[in-house]
Amino acid sequence: MKIVIVGAGAMGSLLAAFLSKSKEEIWILHRHKEHVDRIAQKGIDVTGISGNWQVKVKITSDPQDIGVADLLIICVKAYDTKDAILKAKPLIGQNTKVLTLQNGIGNIEILSEVAGQDKVIGGVTSEGATLLEYGKVRHAGRGETVIGRIDGKIPVEMRSIRELFNKAGFETKISRDIKGILWSKLIINAGINALTAITRLANGKLLEFEGTRKILREAVTEATRVAKRKRIKLIYDDPLGKAEAVCEATSGNISSMLQDVLRSKRTEIDYINGAIVRQAQELNVPAPVNSFLTDIVKTIEASYQLRAADRI
Repeated sequence: MKIVIVGAGAMGSLLAAFLSKSKEEIWILHRHKEHVDRIAQKGIDVTGISGNWQVKVKITSDPQDIGVADLLIICVKAYDTKDAILKAKPLIGQNTKVLTLQNGIGNIEILSEVAGQDKVIGGVTSEGATLLEYGKVRHAGRGETVIGRIDGKIPVEMRSIRELFNKAGFETKISRDIKGILWSKLIINAGINALTAITRLANGKLLEFEGTRKILREAVTEATRVAKRKRIKLIYDDPLGKAEAVCEATSGNISSMLQDVLRSKRTEIDYINGAIVRQAQELNVPAPVNSFLTDIVKTIEASYQLRAADRI
């Protein structure tokens, strides 16, 4: 099986490193040539809970180097999904499957527009990864990976992906309701990610302060209300309790949104809290806390250069 991971960020690098232990042909497709050259020369270094180890990987910025793939795994930021799948289009053949392991909602729809809905598989992962620099990733936490088609079907190819991931060390299950899974993770992220980006606190620290704990609860409550109005069946009976449990379980983790802010990079706020706000507006459901969090994170993004100039 020829597997191509699109994106060499934290999750893409961690997944490539683990899958490289298999006997399959593993490639990374990444747009920045300087990062490609660095990883091609030095491989990927993994540190953290799975130990300290290194693997060599095939990597390129040119899809023509790879040819048609059996499986594309999309690991780019949500705002790059459209560009990524268009660049990877030469890799998509008649039998290619496209799996998204990204934050937020809307990625399945974007990928389906280009690849066709029958080829696209949704997914979420609770594996924690922190990009130290390109080619170096810290495995920050263990967690379950869940995949599934939006129509609930379970083709043979999806079972093969599950077995591949499990053998590689990513505990993986299949769900017939991936939409519910995606929304369940979205709600957890809505409570945690923006708050960490604003306060620059690790996940677990959010529960140690009355203010952040209150805002987390309100953000999750709003998001849950929107999901219920959309008649989405969540996988948690108590989303708020689950969000707090995730904070505790990943207490030392630096969220992906905080990693972006610390590097003065664009965040995925529009696809997490911003997505909640848009859905709430369509349903005429109030979501003031998610709106506030979205506005503050977008202000932080817009002021990166000012902060750097003033050394704030």
